[in-house]
Amino acid sequence: MQDQLSYLTPKQIVAELDKYIVGQKDAKRNVAIALRNRWRRMNTNTDMRQEIVPNNILMIGATGVGKTEIARRLAKIADAPFTKVEASKFTEVGYVGRDVESMVRDLVEQAVHLVKANKKEGVKARANQAVEDIILDALIPPVRKAGSSSSGFSYDNNTMPDNDEELNERTRERFREKIRNGEMEDRKIEISIQHSAGSNVGMVGPGIDEMTMANLQEMIGGMLPKKTKKRKVTIGEARKILFEEESAKLIDMDEVKEEAIRKAEDSGIIFIDEIDKIATSRKGGGGGPDVSREGVQRDLLPIVEGSTVNTKYGVINTDHVLFIAAGAFHISKPSDLIPELQGRFPIRVELQSLTKDDFYHILKEPKNALTKQYESLLMAEGVELTFQDEALAKIAEIAFHINSEVENIGARRLHTVMSHLLNDFLFDIPDVISANAKIVITPELVDQRLSSLVKNRDLSQYIL
Repeated sequence: MQDQLSYLTPKQIVAELDKYIVGQKDAKRNVAIALRNRWRRMNTNTDMRQEIVPNNILMIGATGVGKTEIARRLAKIADAPFTKVEASKFTEVGYVGRDVESMVRDLVEQAVHLVKANKKEGVKARANQAVEDIILDALIPPVRKAGSSSSGFSYDNNTMPDNDEELNERTRERFREKIRNGEMEDRKIEISIQHSAGSNVGMVGPGIDEMTMANLQEMIGGMLPKKTKKRKVTIGEARKILFEEESAKLIDMDEVKEEAIRKAEDSGIIFIDEIDKIATSRKGGGGGPDVSREGVQRDLLPIVEGSTVNTKYGVINTDHVLFIAAGAFHISKPSDLIPELQGRFPIRVELQSLTKDDFYHILKEPKNALTKQYESLLMAEGVELTFQDEALAKIAEIAFHINSEVENIGARRLHTVMSHLLNDFLFDIPDVISANAKIVITPELVDQRLSSLVKNRDLSQYIL
């Protein structure tokens, strides 16, 4: 992450976010500062490094305005472990449900996946060589005389082979070239695949939580002998299966675990959505759901403040994990959270509701705009889809109107509007509309397809 952030200034981070998210300048500025501060902390002197804690962020805004997308894109920019959780899914200790520590275990799991993926790239060449040899052995088993070795073996292609070993080696080299050129991907071979004998151990009882269960399963699986199984697959499939096996042999898992823990501690981001759902009403009363909600807040507090959590990969300290919480706060207010938890989210950002112009820009500008996604989908069928600017403005106007009339679900409304607009085309391709066709979405077509939704409020509620 440090190399990634060393050349990304806060302005550049905002520019990267602008490629995918329209508006919300204030939120982007604050997350950009938070991200750059992580690089700054790692480059301070060692004594001060431990004292600098991240400024956690509380995003306040209606659904569909970009809260989750900002956090997710931020993690991608930083190449950081990221996990999204919903506060409403957690329960107080003593109740049945997920405990708050599971979010930290999820973060470490993501960190392990990231580190393993990076390590795989490092051993890719060696793993591919080993895979190639295994596939070649399955196609043309090597012929070896007693005491002989193929290393240093040379021959002249223009001369006839003198013995079976030389003939075998020449044949293997010809097949090696065919494998490398992808000429034999559909040919079937039989390979041996290693797999652990399943422990199938189920444990129920006091003190057996999710992490303990995972550790016991892993320990028992490690004690059981590895089994090999013969499978007949195509060379293309064998390449994928064997690559996973061979790269796993070349990767030091102890090193992966240590690096993953460090990565999660120094650059991990946990996004806690729907935090407003665990806010208490503060109207007094001695029981009911508010008690459990406040209990979840109190369980959440030590994790956000900084504590150590046991995971199956080792112990992680959450002091420097960046927490971004989000909620609509329609019914409750941020002040309904317990004061201690409020204090752990010092940066508060209010995201603005999306306007008609925002909808237009969302359809036109982002790299992953919905219009570009549909264009790619139809291009797979050989059909060219284009949108006129006036049509995009009309779609934006209709989506905004439905949001104001029915229920405001932000940019998610565009998904349902676009689906209703294009479903007939998606159904007719390729049976009615053949390849090389061109479809142009005009304002008149948008009016024709979507006007009924705007006029019939009950139908709009039902469909959208």
